[in-house]
Amino acid sequence: MSAQIKGDPFGESRVLVSLQDVLFDIPGALTTARGMSHFGEHALGWFALSGLGYAVEKNPDRRPEWVAMGVSAFVAHAASVVIKRVIRRPRPHASDIKIGVGTPSRLSFPSSHATSSTAALVSLSDITGRKMPLLGVPAMALSRMVLGVHYPTDVVSGSLIGFATAKIVRHFGVKKK
Repeated sequence: MSAQIKGDPFGESRVLVSLQDVLFDIPGALTTARGMSHFGEHALGWFALSGLGYAVEKNPDRRPEWVAMGVSAFVAHAASVVIKRVIRRPRPHASDIKIGVGTPSRLSFPSSHATSSTAALVSLSDITGRKMPLLGVPAMALSRMVLGVHYPTDVVSGSLIGFATAKIVRHFGVKKK
């Protein structure tokens, strides 16, 4: 098992190794996690979905909700990048953690994927009035850990930031009728 390493004061590397032992080699797991990673990179997939929703929305009164979804993903992503640069927690790097995807930085806390994805999915849930989009929140968080690029506290914190961002943007950015 992983030794205690700098940047891992809670022994989260052991959690990642255990999780990877179970999930990493399941057929399709790595491919799916990588696909999710590419979709969520810099929140670009969420921006595209927000724009598509705006474009196909038949009710002009609901279009601001789709804009708010994109704004939520953008603001959440930007906040995560600023926090990463302040905290400067290194990504998982214990020798027994398999890294399944490249990353644009060596900083881990919070997960920008979890942050922007949660903001977008909470917004989508609010727009549709359905809870189903929320299933994507733990899926994205899990994918980041399966890929070995984030600790559990990175994805949990990112999701909390994303949730708060979505609710704040919706509160201040979508006019109620």
